[in-house]
Amino acid sequence: MQYISKNISGKFNSRLLTNSKTLIVLFCALSLTACSGSNSSGTVKTDTPTGERLPPTAFPMPPVTTFNNAGATARGWTMLDGRRATLADYAGYVVVLDFYATWCQPCRVEAPHLVALQRRYNSEGLHIVGLNVGGAEDRFQIPQFVEQYGIQYRLGFPDAAMADLFLSDNTTIPQSFVFDRRGRLIKRFIGFDSSKPAELERIVQTALAEKTD
Repeated sequence: MQYISKNISGKFNSRLLTNSKTLIVLFCALSLTACSGSNSSGTVKTDTPTGERLPPTAFPMPPVTTFNNAGATARGWTMLDGRRATLADYAGYVVVLDFYATWCQPCRVEAPHLVALQRRYNSEGLHIVGLNVGGAEDRFQIPQFVEQYGIQYRLGFPDAAMADLFLSDNTTIPQSFVFDRRGRLIKRFIGFDSSKPAELERIVQTALAEKTD
């Protein structure tokens, strides 16, 4: 399943659907965010434009409010090493699920912030999980993506049913879902902007400080 913006021109969309090896340009558009693919040389641009305000987060929550509500025991993902995982495995921890693709420019801008966040709060019980929804060909780009950004948080590939559930109302990426220690969904971020890292860290700090008993 491909999770891309609806604002893709017909000719590029047709090339994507026929698995063409030619240049693909994908736009994951919100008012202040945009995802684009690699250029003709095969290199990835890094001059991603970002806005001055936090990306929209007032969209209706998807039909996910708790681990159990999210079908934690039925829906999950496959880690890079082949192991299976679900949200239920992270009960008692603060979890950030981040849906991304290596060709998504805002996702690439976001990655170093997630790396820093995981490093800073790892000992306090934070688990960031990056779930790739960039398509079959994007999987081959992940090792380079990991090396380039020094990614130490977990990465995997969501089951189709899980991706459908979380991105059912909006397929823009990156998208981040924050769950507290009780398994409750407390924040959803759609897109990336310069204010998101600070807001995400504030929410994570609050969730980590909350007692579960």
